[in-house]
Amino acid sequence: MQMRRLGTHGPIVSAIGLGTMGMSEVYGHADRAEAIATIHAAVEAGINLIDTGDFYASGANEMLVGEALRGRRDKALLSVKFGGMRDPKGNFSGYDARPAAVKNFLAYSLRRLGVDHIDIYRPARLDPNVPIEDTVGAIADMIKAGYVRYIGLSEIGVVTLERAAKIHPISDLQIEYSLLARNIEHAILPACRKLGVSITAYGVLTRGLLSGRWSLEQAKASGDSRQHHPRFAGENLARNLALIEALRAVAANHAMSPSQAAIAWVLSRGDDIVPVLGCRTRAQLTEALATFDFDLGDDHFARIEAAVPKGAAAGERYPAAAMATLDSER
Repeated sequence: MQMRRLGTHGPIVSAIGLGTMGMSEVYGHADRAEAIATIHAAVEAGINLIDTGDFYASGANEMLVGEALRGRRDKALLSVKFGGMRDPKGNFSGYDARPAAVKNFLAYSLRRLGVDHIDIYRPARLDPNVPIEDTVGAIADMIKAGYVRYIGLSEIGVVTLERAAKIHPISDLQIEYSLLARNIEHAILPACRKLGVSITAYGVLTRGLLSGRWSLEQAKASGDSRQHHPRFAGENLARNLALIEALRAVAANHAMSPSQAAIAWVLSRGDDIVPVLGCRTRAQLTEALATFDFDLGDDHFARIEAAVPKGAAAGERYPAAAMATLDSER
């Protein structure tokens, strides 16, 4: 497994990470046994960056990850997002990143995961009612107390990033980055590089759209939340699927799948960028890992970008209510 450093002062992590949200919710039914087997396979393959959130399935995902890593904790770096508030029906109701809440959320995550520390701890979104300095300062206190190792952020903009970095070194910014989501290239990515902050890129396959296997009929049958996302709706979907077919044609010329071409492109964007892939099955993981078997040059990546040009995606990357919570989009 290739390795990369997160940030100037952060940990050494595998060149790809494993995101676990889809193992518990969002994309319809998930097989718990297969999810645990996938985490085991990832760790055995050398993937040490495992990402979860305390609000994923209201804590159930942390318990799944904790069970999967039992006896394997020394082989994994746990990245945990906190702060997402949910009601008993599972609806989101805002974010809480007050210092007291930081410590409260951390206490529950440690218990659910069955560990004595979190490697990278990050607020899931900017809490508009709490200065980022207060939130980062509270996590820094937990580093001093031994409960956290590094501080990460998620979906925040340049000004917030600069303010946070003055309080404590930031290892990485977790943010959506893919062939269909390249907004960070304008200002956020340059700012991260100036500050020595890495990117842990999620949404690398645009929630499965870039895999070339997403089915509207399957989503409707399973209660998959993607049917409510703008890029998966109506004319937007038709336009985006045309891009995927163009990508499929280019990938086929190199005996790659669309997924592998999309992953390879993100990996090529710099050693300070680590894709976090939401593989829910061992088959998906195997396909993703095979990306490293291909040796692509600049001309190959130019063809990939020509198939899916910058700014070609139709529709916003989240529904309107979720977009409003993104400091990175302001």
